[in-house]
Parts: sequence; C-alpha cells; structure tokens
Amino acid sequence: MDKNNAPHPYLNRELSWMDFNYRVLEEAMEKENPLMERLRFLAITASNLDEFFMVRVAGVKAQVNSGYRTADASGLTPAQLLPLLTEKTRTFAEKQYSCLHRSILPALKKEGLSFLTPAEMNEEQKRYISNYFEKVLFPVLTPLAVDTSRPFPMLANKSLNVAVRLKDGDESVFALVQVPSILSRFLEIPSENGRAFVLLEDVIIDKLDVLFELHTIEAHTLFRLTRNSDLEIDEESDDLMAEIQKSIKKRKRGSPVRVEILQKSDPDTKEFLVGSLNLKDDDLYEIPGPIDLTFFSKFASLSGCESLCFQPIVPVNPPADFWGYDDIFEAIREKDRMVHHPYESFDCVVNFVRRAAEDENVLAIKQTLYRVSGHSPIVAALIRAAENGKQVTVLVELKARFDEENNILWAKKLEQAGCHVVYGLAGLKTHCKILLVVRREEDGIRRYVHMGTGNYNDSTAKIYTDIGVFTCKEPYGVDASSLFNVLTGYSRPPEYNRFIVAPHDMRPFFEYMIKKEIEHAKNGLPSGITAKVNSLVDPRIIELLYEASQANVPVKLIVRGICCLIAGKPGVSENITVYSIVGQLLEHSRIFLFENAGNPKLYMGSADWMPRNLDRRVELVFPIESEDLKQRGLEILNVMLNDNVNARAMQPDTTYQHVSRRGRAACNCQTKFASMAQHAVAQLQEVDRTQPYHPIRSPEAAGH
Repeated sequence: MDKNNAPHPYLNRELSWMDFNYRVLEEAMEKENPLMERLRFLAITASNLDEFFMVRVAGVKAQVNSGYRTADASGLTPAQLLPLLTEKTRTFAEKQYSCLHRSILPALKKEGLSFLTPAEMNEEQKRYISNYFEKVLFPVLTPLAVDTSRPFPMLANKSLNVAVRLKDGDESVFALVQVPSILSRFLEIPSENGRAFVLLEDVIIDKLDVLFELHTIEAHTLFRLTRNSDLEIDEESDDLMAEIQKSIKKRKRGSPVRVEILQKSDPDTKEFLVGSLNLKDDDLYEIPGPIDLTFFSKFASLSGCESLCFQPIVPVNPPADFWGYDDIFEAIREKDRMVHHPYESFDCVVNFVRRAAEDENVLAIKQTLYRVSGHSPIVAALIRAAENGKQVTVLVELKARFDEENNILWAKKLEQAGCHVVYGLAGLKTHCKILLVVRREEDGIRRYVHMGTGNYNDSTAKIYTDIGVFTCKEPYGVDASSLFNVLTGYSRPPEYNRFIVAPHDMRPFFEYMIKKEIEHAKNGLPSGITAKVNSLVDPRIIELLYEASQANVPVKLIVRGICCLIAGKPGVSENITVYSIVGQLLEHSRIFLFENAGNPKLYMGSADWMPRNLDRRVELVFPIESEDLKQRGLEILNVMLNDNVNARAMQPDTTYQHVSRRGRAACNCQTKFASMAQHAVAQLQEVDRTQPYHPIRSPEAAGH
C-alpha cells in the first residue's frame, strides 16, 4: 500500500521514529543553540539510536528471520521495511558525524577546547598520559587472547573494544581489550593554549605494546556492538521478579544487531570480527569515529563551560498554587491545585509524600511507581511511612524497559521496610501515575489524590515537562481507591466516576469523544480536537481523526515523537495540523481537549495514542473540572500552539519544517512557561510585601 495514495495514509512507525531523531539532530546542527547544548543533542541522538537498534531494529530483524510476512498499517512487510531502515540509519550516522567533524569540533576549537591524539601531543602531555596509563588505566585493563583454547568472549552490550592483530611467529593471532566504562571516556591533559582532552581509547591504543610485550602489533581497530535487548518475559511465572532477573541476564547475551567499526579498519581484523560475531553485511556500520557519541553528554556538562550552555530553567519553589501554605492538606482541601514541571518544583509532590509519612492522621498511602530515580526521595518517604505504621501499598512496575534492575532494587527495599509491594498485572504494564493518601479528619475519612502525566522521578522532573493535579474531591478519591483495588486484588474494573482507565475504558472513550466532535461539526455546532501526546500510532484513532478532518473538524496535534498520521493531505487530512516541539526540555505531558459544542472538555493523563497504551497497559486519563485549572490547561495548550522556536510542522510529504515566524516575535514555549511561573510567584511576593502587618499568610492572599 503506497502511503501517499492510500485512502487512509499511514506512515510506518520505525521510519517516523527516525524522522523524530533527525529533528533532535537538527538541534545539534542549529548554530543558534549554545555549543555545549549542540553536543548534548548529538549525544541524545546517539543514545536514542542505541535503544532503537536494541529494541525496534532487533524486532524487525527477528520478524524477517522468522518468516513473518504480514504487512503493517503502512503496507510494509518486515522484509520490505528492513532495507529502508538500514538505508535511513546509515544516512543518519553520516549526518551525525558530518555535524560533529565539520561544525561542532571546529567550533569547540575556536572556544579553546580540543581533542588530541598522542601523536599530536608535546612531551609534557605524553608524560601525563603515560603516568595516567601506569597508575590508573593499566591495573583496570584485561587483554583477552582469542585462540583455540580461549574462545571469543561474551562482550557486554554497548561496550567499546579494541581488536588487536598480533604477529605470533609466522601466524596472525587476535586479542581484545575492552575500554573500561567505569572510567571517564575523556581525560583532560595539561595545555598551555586553552583546554585539551584525550579519549581513553586513544591512550590504550598508544600503549598496546605495553599490554602485548611478547608480540608484534600488526594492526588494531576499535569496535562496539549493540545487542538485541528486547526482553521476553513469561508473565505466567510463579515468581515474576525472578523471571525478569533471568530475562535481564539474557539481554546481556542477546545477538548483535549492529557493530560499529572505524572506517579504513584493517581488513583481516574486520574479517575476524565478522566471523567471530556471525555478522551479516547489514549489521556492520563503518564510521569515522569517535565510536559511541553518547559520552558527549557528560562532556557537555564540563565545569567552566557554563557560558556555552542554555540558561538553566530554575523551578519556582513553592509553585504559585501552593504559595503561602504551610499545610499542603489545607491547600488541597480549599481547592484543586495544578503544578507544571519543571517550571514549578517537583518538591511539592515529594513534600506531599513526606508530609503524609509523618502525619499522625494519615492512615494509608498507595502509589504507582513506573520509573524512579537512583536515590528516590519518594521511595525514602514511603519507607518512612511504613516505619511509622502507615498502611503503604506500592505498585512497582518491574517491566519498565531498561529500568527493570532499578525497580527490582526499590521493590526489595520497600518490602523490607514493611510496604505491601505489587509487581503489576500479568500481561499489562502499569503506566498510570497516581498517588492516594487516606487521612482521618474531624468530619471523617478524606482521600487526597495526586494524578500526573509523568513519573514519580525527581531527576527527570527537572528536564521533562509534565503536569500534576492534586484534589480531595470525593469522586476522585473513590475512583483512586477502586483503581488500587483493581491493581492489588482481583477486583473487576468498576464503573469509574471520573477516571478513564485503560485497557477497558480508554479506547472506547477516545473513539466516542472523536465521533462526538464529528457529529457536532455535521450539526453546525462548535467542534475541534487538540491533543498533545508523545506518540500517535494507533490506526483506529488515526482513521477517526481523518474522518474528523473530512467532516471539517479542526484537529491540532502536538506530537513530539512518532506520528503515523500524515497531516495536510487533500481530501484526507487537510484540517489536521501536526506540530513537534523539540527543545531544551523533553516534552512529556499528555493533554486532550474536545470543543464539545462550545462547552470544552479537558483531560490529562499518562497515555499516548498507541495500541500498547490503549490496549495493553493500565493507563489513567482524568478530567480537569475546576474552572481555574481548566483555563490554565487551555493556556498551556495555546502557548505551545504559538511556539515558533522549538516547533516544527509536518508537511503532506511527511517532512517537518520549522514553523514560520512571518514577522511575529519569537515564542519559545518552554522559556515562556518558565517566565510565567516566575511572574506568578513574583506577583504573590509583591502582595506579601504590601502587607507587612500580616506575617501569617492567609488563604485569601494565596488565591488568584
């Protein structure tokens, strides 16, 4: 099926993802961006590509190898898709290295920052790296010979290695040296002109003769392999944690799906690697180097180079909605509260759990955890709550991809502290973000609920944009209790008062809401759909959005990543616009607005429009009912739709172009939200200063 001529054009999700990563690469190419940020964007593209190969490309290759021939919604079979993906990823790698060598490295040199090879060093610098090699590097290295008695070793996924061809009498023999990931990939060396650095692998290569004293070194080459890391988990297992731990070990032994090797490598060493790793031509990527650009993420945070970075977005603390309140429960009782991260500090969420842990009137805390940070203050507060005798129930999703080990660790710690820990539901990932605090008060039991669009992760909350809502309204409390009963017991999914929960209710809900907008348009009533998601993949939702466009419903979509819908095609989607916002922060919030015949309905939550979110996960979408929060949500959408700095619009040919400013002032939604948060707090501070005789802040002074 040709995506351009089909009645319902649909872009392949893998190809669309590559287009998204290219938008990130464009930020690395953008000369208006600060230099270290360009380097950071380049590192992000490399990290993204690693995961893409480990999961998505590995999956396509597995389908081809198993003979799977069914075409996807875009009309491509796995065998047709694979060569398109290979071509696209190779072209992408060329663009990455062109950006690095032609643009970024020369710009770094102008700023007095350069990478040297040992051959380019003066005597003092050579002495410095010799000393480093002897004192630090040499004790860590383990040269591995490969011969009849010592087989080719199991190399770690994403590890950087040096393959060495050695002369042994009349024969060539091979050995491997892994570049230790425990040490910094770059080393600063003494320099009289600016700052100079050397890569760890260049130090190792310079000292190979020390590692192989008994042999003549004939050739060496750097290489790195990426393994298939898509876990297969038997969810019917009696011990899910043990099953996942077993699968994580398998991930480390997954078959190679990509091997990066330096261009112009020694042919014999290359042949040795291809044979030892059982590679096909498609698996080999010859690149100019350095291999593995992800290390530039750390280099971009180099101390002393702050002037080459974005102005940091500093969260206001406390947020305007909690200004003047010492008692968070009092603030929530008074009215629903909304926080917009990272413009407003995530501390209010952490403090909510901490306060609940210490409050003698709190009886129970229930929470879902999908991805948490390495030193999570949320988990620490939950442990404290259990130690204080509260009933603490935590659903830790062990199947959160690439966070499995971290989550297993937290699950064990929570269990040891006396928390009741649930590992999710068989066959479903629990992706919803919800926290319930049950508190005894003068007028009875009251339930306080926090619902969000993002993870309970204090680290990512600094760089991901997300929205959280606090309420103690009874219908939400009842729904929260019902949802936790489903997650922790054998309860049948209930009829919720306010919540829309996948996998049972969410698909019918969104389909119904889109169809209602089509109906309103046909009846001449106000209609419109605005949605902000990370990914839009679901064929049925896309089909309905095309129907809405054809019924003259204006559809505005803000889709950061994969978008399989094609906007602006005459007769199909000319009333649909798709924007992608890629900037300093990672756009993560999900917001849905339906015009509803002039009575707009606004929803937020954890779900993207993908089959996995609608059909195979526990997801939560909730309505924003309070008028002031609804207005704030509409304002957030409006500011994003007016972005002309970070936003790109999808064209009918599926390419993306920067939104034209057409004489308008620059609008960067992320810096605008930051200044809006600062301004809201500044106004409240001004009110405080005009009332010097009232040091105890009253609730009235905090309202807006």
